[in-house]
Amino acid sequence: MIILGEKVGMSQVFTDNGLVVPVTVIQAGPCFVMQVKTVARDGYSALQIGFGDMRKNKVTKPEAGHAAKAGVPAKRHLKEVRIDEGHGYKVGDEIKADIFNVGDFVDVSAKTKGRGFTGAVKRWNISIQKMSHGGGPVHRHVGSMGANSDPSRVFKNKKMAGQYGNENVTIQNLEVVKIDLDKNCILIKGGIPGADGGLVSIKPSVKKGKKEASA
Repeated sequence: MIILGEKVGMSQVFTDNGLVVPVTVIQAGPCFVMQVKTVARDGYSALQIGFGDMRKNKVTKPEAGHAAKAGVPAKRHLKEVRIDEGHGYKVGDEIKADIFNVGDFVDVSAKTKGRGFTGAVKRWNISIQKMSHGGGPVHRHVGSMGANSDPSRVFKNKKMAGQYGNENVTIQNLEVVKIDLDKNCILIKGGIPGADGGLVSIKPSVKKGKKEASA
């Protein structure tokens, strides 16, 4: 099951033996089931979940009517989640952080910070030339574009300057360190993509902690 949330920021927690664990705090939900899709009616089984209330003056009539069927305020973010039939969820049900437990491994998806148009050094981390002894104004240039007469072209996927950031990224196999049910917060070990306040989605890890189990 997937839950939507908002990245609050980074913090740290201490283990019982005094070790410091860096964590990212996520305000996970509460999310609400806005729509239930079934195989008989829609051809597949899924849930549409909503997160984040909208101001009334920003809500269109179709959005207000859709939310009224679920008996909840209109939501800013909607996401459809595939789920097996027989899940037991109904329209209007609330999904909270308690769908995960401490020690679970999850995959977190979010949109990275946008950097705009950047050079190859920042975008691809290529090396720079020496900054002295007649290097010329090419210290941060991308370098050779390829061979000369053969093949007489630049190959595809050459690492060059261009748009960097502002893309969906998933970090896999992150451990849930702590869950605060009163504040509906999930503390996940390590960093996740995006700026503070950005939308994130959390789902059970497809790797199920295999990396840590083999370590």
